[in-house]
Amino acid sequence: MINFRHSLPAPIKTATASSHAKSPRRRLRTLGFTAAIVAGLLLVSTFANVAMNQAERSATAPYGQRVQTSHGALNVVRAPGNGRTGQAIVLLSGLGTPAPAVDFAPLVRELGDYDVVVVEGFGYGYSDQPPVERTVENITSELHEALANADVPSPYVLAGHSIAGFYTLAYANRYRNDVAAVIGIDPTVPAARTIHADETGVPTGGINWEGIIATGGLLRWVTMLAPSLVEPDGTAYTSRERDQMRKMANWNFGNPSVLNETNRIAENARKVQGMRYPDDLPVLTFLASAKETPADLELHESRLQNVQKHETVTLPGGHYLHWTHAPAMASKINAFLTTTTPGAR
Repeated sequence: MINFRHSLPAPIKTATASSHAKSPRRRLRTLGFTAAIVAGLLLVSTFANVAMNQAERSATAPYGQRVQTSHGALNVVRAPGNGRTGQAIVLLSGLGTPAPAVDFAPLVRELGDYDVVVVEGFGYGYSDQPPVERTVENITSELHEALANADVPSPYVLAGHSIAGFYTLAYANRYRNDVAAVIGIDPTVPAARTIHADETGVPTGGINWEGIIATGGLLRWVTMLAPSLVEPDGTAYTSRERDQMRKMANWNFGNPSVLNETNRIAENARKVQGMRYPDDLPVLTFLASAKETPADLELHESRLQNVQKHETVTLPGGHYLHWTHAPAMASKINAFLTTTTPGAR
């Protein structure tokens, strides 16, 4: 008698079970190969980016004058020409602007009758990146030292873009005799919504993703494919200025000083929230129509009610008004300072 049970082939389910047992191993192996390839590409990208940064820095002449402070050297850029006989206007950039002196170039050109000075904070432009906390106290004291050591005559006009609105407010209260007027370029108001950290306002740590993106060269490749991500709007910049802004974005993006300043936004906002500009200090504020709502406008106005001479001008466009509205801004600044600040011209 034939034993059919032993002559039949092995059940199909046995082969299927074996196949299922091998699938997880195949997936893990595939994931491992993929991870190794990605890690290798990132390593190559990092070394290539470091080499390109070094080559660019060597081939690019730095601008400005390095001025020593108690915390390190700040880069101070002063407009050339006969403008130094006029009122000094000190320009302060917004958060994370990689090359403030270049970023302000159109406005600096339009303010040719004034002694225009751009002070690049720590972590910006060609300034140092010291391990010093970016508190509002440190930032204002460093600025005061730099202006004194650079022989910028006081009283000067402080003009701050975006987050620099915190610093112009604190500076005007701390060094009132050195400030003739304040100009806000879509300045950040230290209102409740800017206090977004925990109750203590202590900055939290974490992974510096911006630094990883910059060091790994990812920012460089993205900006090569889409340069508009870091280039300014409008036609007021030369091709050389645009090229320099692209390069310095790769050099400075995500550095520790700017990261520390970013993490301290809530802390610094708390410190200046109760401050107001002195009653007798003229204040001119430019606001961006594309960014500010009627509630924002009311918020700005309410914080200036005590100021005897103040004016708010809303311009069409985005946050970086000086990219596209430098002529109009310069004209308004001139008219405002002529009527409110003795010896402005």
